[in-house]
Amino acid sequence: MNAREEILGRVRAALADIDPEVRAEPPVIAPPGARPHDPVGHFAERVADYRAEVVRTPAADLAAAVRAALPQGARAVVPAGLPAEVLAGIEFQVADEELSAAELDALDAVVTCARVGIAETGTIVLDHGPDQGRRALTLVPDLHVCVVRADQVVPDVPEAVALLDPGRPQTWISGPSATSDIELDRVEGVHGPRRLTVLVVE
Repeated sequence: MNAREEILGRVRAALADIDPEVRAEPPVIAPPGARPHDPVGHFAERVADYRAEVVRTPAADLAAAVRAALPQGARAVVPAGLPAEVLAGIEFQVADEELSAAELDALDAVVTCARVGIAETGTIVLDHGPDQGRRALTLVPDLHVCVVRADQVVPDVPEAVALLDPGRPQTWISGPSATSDIELDRVEGVHGPRRLTVLVVE
């Protein structure tokens, strides 16, 4: 008996001891073409599943939501094209003038918009337009506050890809930066923001 046969034998023996009545049900797979009834709500739920903070806010309250998302006294780097209604909520703004990684690391947060949000996966996609800034902005500061408009949320990945320009740089974000070691101990903030707050503007 080789090693493969021995391992498979152990797996079969272990499975034989499990009561069929208590075995986990197989996952339910959505049929092709299925769409969530409430894409924005579904998006918010999926983003929260990744341990990100999600705040749904009316457009009229966006500045207040941005202000509440930032710790008191936080210095936040902002891309050049961030809309005025977002900037209004940031008390201590630091313009990105090709700041170095060390300079970005010394700041408390970054505030950006997004290009698209994907309901099925809870993913935010940035294509680094003027309201999102260069990629380094969203990879170094400890807190990323990202503004996603309800009309930017699409049901699934194929629809998101159809909206994106393949010639532009892209960053796909599914929750705060995280990794796991061989024992599956989760560690956040190793290669990006430790905290992610998504403001969904409705």
